[in-house]
Amino acid sequence: MSTGTRSITVGIDGSPTSLDAADWAAREARRRRLPLRLLHAGTGPAVSGRVPDVDVPAGRTRTALDRAAIRLSYAHPELDIIARRTGTPAVQALLAAAADTETLVVGSRGSTGFAGFEVGSVALAVAARAERPVVVVRAGELPEDERTPVRDGAPPGSAPYLPVVLGLDVDRPADDLIRYAFDTAGFRSAPLHVVHAWTRSEPYAREVRAGRTPRPDDTAEGRDGEGRDGEGRALAGSLRPWRRRFPGTTVREHVLQGLPGPHLLRASARAGLLVVGREAGTGPGRVVRSLIRHAPCAVAVVPHG
Repeated sequence: MSTGTRSITVGIDGSPTSLDAADWAAREARRRRLPLRLLHAGTGPAVSGRVPDVDVPAGRTRTALDRAAIRLSYAHPELDIIARRTGTPAVQALLAAAADTETLVVGSRGSTGFAGFEVGSVALAVAARAERPVVVVRAGELPEDERTPVRDGAPPGSAPYLPVVLGLDVDRPADDLIRYAFDTAGFRSAPLHVVHAWTRSEPYAREVRAGRTPRPDDTAEGRDGEGRDGEGRALAGSLRPWRRRFPGTTVREHVLQGLPGPHLLRASARAGLLVVGREAGTGPGRVVRSLIRHAPCAVAVVPHG
């Protein structure tokens, strides 16, 4: 039975990082109440099927896909898990799967068994071309990394989720990007922190595009103050309809002067997930590639436009 886009798909290659990604994908599927699809690409015959409801000792399974499926079925018995193996090369298979799933999840560093690709390049290639959101999960990601630190011996699963951080350009406030961030925060009952970084040239360019002539005699200090206020108003306006659609989500707006990369990297250190955009038909820019490589939390790359 086809689950269509109403599923979470994760790439499995047998590496420890892909198993960390599979654990993340299983938690996300459980939060969203969706089936979990496991995809192993590479050599060997193409097979598919649901994980059987039988006790199969992990040591007697034959493939990385089998081991991952059984491990996840034990850890998340409520999930509908569908395992599939294909002989199609990894990037091609994952891109095809992304077109038929709600979110595609990959590990930040994979097995070198994918012929022709260096370690980590599969994740970058998929995030650059997929038609739907791609979440890149860093190596060593644990369930408690998504939540605030526990105190007084409380179980980690009872702690509130850390914020979802959204990087947003007010000149291109894409609906698909904003919707994904609000949806994700809503499923976690987590706050949403929206970061917009700007430079001095951006308010000037916006005035020119609007047909207004910027005042050349403004002081730098005055331009900075007016620019910051204008960027804040633009950000608030972009988020206003979404606040109404998601009244239960706490939203904090951060308007920061400077380049977006450093600000988003700092914000990701206190986040459960970082959400950034990629214009459809283009690859991720230098900032997004750097965040995928260096952010200490999972990064969701959302195509839009």
